[in-house]
Amino acid sequence: MDGLCDSSAIELGRLIARRAISPVELLDACLARISATNHAVNAVVTLDEAGARTAAKAAEAAVLRGDDLGALHGLPLLIKDTQDTVGLRTTYGSPLFANHVPAADQASVARLRAAGAVIIGKTNTPEWAAGGNTRNPVHGATGNPFDPSRSAAGSSGGSAVALACGMAPLASGSDTGGSLRNPAGYAGIVGMRPSYGLVASERRAFGWSNLSTDGPMARNVADAALMLSAMASDDARDPLAYTLPGEPLRGRRERWNAPRPAELARLRVAFTEDFGFAPTERAIRRVFRHRVEQLAPMVAECREATPDCSGADDAFAVLRAALFLATHGKTYKERRDMLGPNVRANVEEGLGYNLEDYARAAAAQTRIYRAYQSFFEHCDVLISPTITLSPRPWSELYPTEIDGAPTKSYFHWLALAYAVTLAGHPALSLPVGVDEAGMPFGLQIVGPRGGDAIVLAVAAALEAAFAARADLRRPVPDLARLAAAPPLSAAPDFLAWD
Repeated sequence: MDGLCDSSAIELGRLIARRAISPVELLDACLARISATNHAVNAVVTLDEAGARTAAKAAEAAVLRGDDLGALHGLPLLIKDTQDTVGLRTTYGSPLFANHVPAADQASVARLRAAGAVIIGKTNTPEWAAGGNTRNPVHGATGNPFDPSRSAAGSSGGSAVALACGMAPLASGSDTGGSLRNPAGYAGIVGMRPSYGLVASERRAFGWSNLSTDGPMARNVADAALMLSAMASDDARDPLAYTLPGEPLRGRRERWNAPRPAELARLRVAFTEDFGFAPTERAIRRVFRHRVEQLAPMVAECREATPDCSGADDAFAVLRAALFLATHGKTYKERRDMLGPNVRANVEEGLGYNLEDYARAAAAQTRIYRAYQSFFEHCDVLISPTITLSPRPWSELYPTEIDGAPTKSYFHWLALAYAVTLAGHPALSLPVGVDEAGMPFGLQIVGPRGGDAIVLAVAAALEAAFAARADLRRPVPDLARLAAAPPLSAAPDFLAWD
């Protein structure tokens, strides 16, 4: 039954509901795939086989009783290791929490569990999700499934790689500077950053900030939409998760779980290689231009354009640093040696800014947001490459240069993603073939304000249009090669900070 774990979540849910397969059989298939391939990529870092088996048996019993089934009933699910799971070790990639076991699920995890998901384990992340390279001193590095010596991006790298390898049909992630989209692009899967507030969170240090959000990851668009339907919710503890009185906007599952493909022939598409400022590699620009050439004949309009993102680098740097200062400033002062280089760099940067800097950044973010509103009066979606360069070795803390030009910080190379984060619009990374190096290439699809359903509909239409093209459909890693590969843990500097 090992091949079951390569099926879509939607198909698996149907098979479970029809009693054609058992949640226990499906769990066994996922566990077998983890056993066969995880050593090569180090995507799953904590496994709860006993707890998952208990949950799968309970899910099987519910089916046999004829109970009403949740949207994710019996589906194995992996959770990013920055997200709290009751009774299951959650380290945040930090040696300070190497043996931490939360007493409760965080709300987004609880919603997934309530929808019937069977949580099987935790996936790797950089320390405190700080970085575009999934690597930490607790669990080590995560390798790209298409070449384990290369980066899986981050910070939801473990989830993306696990999905690509078929270790589970669904996995959770989170996104500040692209952490749902960047690893999705590198692993050849779907990662969606929802509109802020759609997936409510009680854990953000800055409740009024739109920078960070949880979101779904899957191998196709429909599965991502299904998972989003379980995650979307109201929560009074999140000031951005507003709900109109008497109208439970966040809880209407049917709004998200069955995206109808958009009518491409009527679609107005804008495209940009760099949002006017992102340091995008020439090789990535060439691949993107080819994808645009393939897409253009399918749509009503396809023109090169970008919102005005002036000041985006500075605004994101200041706002991100303020967030890290609020979250980790106390630890920095008391136990600086227990923080890695990326977290330290953000805290130190934050300590160097003043209120004038913050005011400038907040004003720039507002200006960029308003530029997006004007921009989307003239197009339905905006597309770009997901990430600025092809995967490099994970032994590199971050890319210090792109095409010979130095980057400004450890997150500057993620500019294609944070150009959208600042505006707060929904965005999804769709796998569309491979780049010139044979590594997965992601297409970032950005929708209008609140246009999560539009993004899903357009992504579903493009996914279907490209499905018959070997050069444009989702690439799949060589699982036999991964099974025969040496353990990634044997690589030099596997557990190093940098």
